[in-house]
Amino acid sequence: MGKRRKARECAIQCLYQWDMTGSDVETILAGYWEAHRSPREVAEFTEHLVHGTLEHVDEIDPLIAAQAEHWRVDRIGKVERSILRLGAYELMYEQNTPDAVVIDEAIEISKRFCGPDAGHFVNGILDGIREKVSSSGNDAESEGPA
Repeated sequence: MGKRRKARECAIQCLYQWDMTGSDVETILAGYWEAHRSPREVAEFTEHLVHGTLEHVDEIDPLIAAQAEHWRVDRIGKVERSILRLGAYELMYEQNTPDAVVIDEAIEISKRFCGPDAGHFVNGILDGIREKVSSSGNDAESEGPA
C-alpha cells in the first residue's frame, strides 16, 4: 500500500472518530498517533487531509446532500460519510491530485471498510461532485476578467 493511500485511510479513521465523538481534532489526532505509528510523510499528509476536510465540512456536506438523492447526509453511514467528505475535500481543494485518482482511492477504501457495494454509492456521489466542481470552475474561467 502506498503512503498516500495509507494517509487517506488514517484520515478517514480520524474523521470517523470526529463524527462519532465531536471531540477536538487535535485530541483525536494525538490519540490516533499514540495507537498507530506511521512514517512522518503519512502522518503529515493525514493531518493535512483531516484539517482541510474539517475546515471545509460546512461547504462539503451540502454538496454531498445535493448528490445523495433521497438521502440526508446524517443518514449516510458514518464511514461512508467520512470517505465522501475526504473525497469531496480533495476534489475541491487538492488540485495536485487528479480527480480520477481521488475517486478511485475513495472507491477502493470504501470497498475495504464498507464492503463491495459501497464503491458504487461513493463513485456516484463523488463523480457528481466532480462534475459540479469542474463546471463551476470552468464557468469562472470562461467569464474572463472582471
